[in-house]
Amino acid sequence: MGPAGTANYYATYTTVLGIVLVGIAFAALAFGANRLLRPTRPTREKLLTYESGVDPVGSGWAQVHVRYYVFAYLYVVFAVDAIYLFPWATVFAAPGFGWGTLVEMFVFLGFIAVGLLYAWRKGVLTWT
Repeated sequence: MGPAGTANYYATYTTVLGIVLVGIAFAALAFGANRLLRPTRPTREKLLTYESGVDPVGSGWAQVHVRYYVFAYLYVVFAVDAIYLFPWATVFAAPGFGWGTLVEMFVFLGFIAVGLLYAWRKGVLTWT
């Protein structure tokens, strides 16, 4: 690639650079317009911390048992499982999807089942 080829190669990125600059300018303009046009009347009540309609009492530090994080993690695992299962189920009957696709899905479900079995054997799924 000669000097002319290199120049043409980098010239193709000017479009990308232009779009990035327009995006940055648009975001800056939007934030600036918001700051100029919004009403600002801070009062003591508006500056207080507000949590679900209850005034805060005590310190904000509270320890949470690790079991709640494990349940959240298991939820995420099964939510991801559902995200992959439902689209697969809708296109499985389409032409081009055959036994290979079915086997791949059962391998995927097998991994999920092994994880669930492991969690059950470790006692993670008991709420005590």
